Amino acid sequence: MRSVSTLPKAHLHLHFTGSMRHTTLVELAERDGIGLPAALVEDWPPRLVATDEKGWFRFQRLYDVARSVLRTEDDIRRLVREAAEDDRRDGAAWTEIQVDPSGYGARFGGITAFTDLVIDAVRDATQATGHAMGLVVAANRTRHPLDARTLARLAAQYAGRGVLGFGLSNDERRGDTEAFGPAFAIAERAGLRLVPHAGELLGPEHVTTALDTLHADRLGHGIRSVEDPAVLDRIASAGVALEVCPTSNVSLGVYSTLDEVPVRPLLRAGVDVALGADDPLLFGSRLAGQYAVLRAAQDFTDAELAELARGSLRASAAPSDLVATALAGVDDWLAGPEVEEAS
Repeated sequence: MRSVSTLPKAHLHLHFTGSMRHTTLVELAERDGIGLPAALVEDWPPRLVATDEKGWFRFQRLYDVARSVLRTEDDIRRLVREAAEDDRRDGAAWTEIQVDPSGYGARFGGITAFTDLVIDAVRDATQATGHAMGLVVAANRTRHPLDARTLARLAAQYAGRGVLGFGLSNDERRGDTEAFGPAFAIAERAGLRLVPHAGELLGPEHVTTALDTLHADRLGHGIRSVEDPAVLDRIASAGVALEVCPTSNVSLGVYSTLDEVPVRPLLRAGVDVALGADDPLLFGSRLAGQYAVLRAAQDFTDAELAELARGSLRASAAPSDLVATALAGVDDWLAGPEVEEAS
């Protein structure tokens, strides 16, 4: 089997704090005397089920604890650099990292100053590692839609200058998705990619809402669109790609086992699928691991894995020359000799 770590691909679903290395989390917590729960230390990765409100609260609490260790500008720069290093090691040619500046602004001089810092950190990480990255600004659906408009205007201000997309994250069972439409309209007018979460904890009806009211170009997760053939056909016909995160889906209880994650039905329907790690810090698996688990749990062939990589690149906001080079690299990977994966 060819190594999934040498398969060129794009990483389109990666949350900011969730990209942190576990070793970095522990080191920063020890530096500042921050007590971490057992689920983030000796019981890591934590056991999470978010199909009920209590489970999601526990997931969010662990994320908030992890975010609290980011205290300095150097911490932010380190997180971004290490995310670039990890994705490069996993064969990524491009990464889109997603962040809600309102979750960090209080500590870093406001949302504009924090966004400036992250954009600069992304630029420095690209220069240091040779790994190309872009930034997605995401609103939090548990906050007021007016906050989302503020973030959309912020993202629009940086369109073409480090920010490439606008998203909507957190528990999709909360908030009124239609109320975020005006924020997405601001981002759309600025030419940003529209990449909200939908179709993970809610079914295909919420995918339809995201398409109708947020004009999604891509969907974070979107996996449950397979439950309605009409919705699935609409996604395929419109060219809306799905950012599918198998390990996350199972960890959060969307599916019970990895072999239930319906990636093949999406591909058969003609949908571009971009595998993502979501929050490696909480789920314990990075980008290459998503390809590896489909090979192991669902017997994905190298040709099928190559098509997933192509889908991720086609769905990305990467520069066209980078996409073309990476797509050629996928062909070379598939044409090359089979080698046994290291155990």
